[in-house]
Amino acid sequence: MLKLLIPVLGDKEATEAARHGAFLFAENCVSEVEVIEVLDDLAQGRVGAFHARSELHRSEKERARDALMQTCAVLDDAGVPYTWKRVFGPPEQTIAQYAAKDHADIVVLDASHLGFFHRLTVLARLWRWSSIPVTMLR
Repeated sequence: MLKLLIPVLGDKEATEAARHGAFLFAENCVSEVEVIEVLDDLAQGRVGAFHARSELHRSEKERARDALMQTCAVLDDAGVPYTWKRVFGPPEQTIAQYAAKDHADIVVLDASHLGFFHRLTVLARLWRWSSIPVTMLR
């Protein structure tokens, strides 16, 4: 059985990835689903010079809460057991590192909210940094 990793990127929900994960769970293809909330570490950029790190993390968490709740609601409605964790860092690199560390078998990324060129950039970076298969839904 596979372990599925669904990243929620910042304030963008991953409902399509959650629906796909629920389908795979119903078909007995997936035994574990893990949702990670990936927040860009704003404190590393120029904004960190003007605001406290804790303040930046708090504002990021507040903006991302709705996206995470929508994604988890899809899994809850389908009766899929899952775990979730919040991580900070550059999205593609953080997803690849977390997937490798947590021994995920596949990453399902909802790219419906990304533009065409941004989608290609994200996918290229994930393929470069990750040794785990990545499925991108749009």
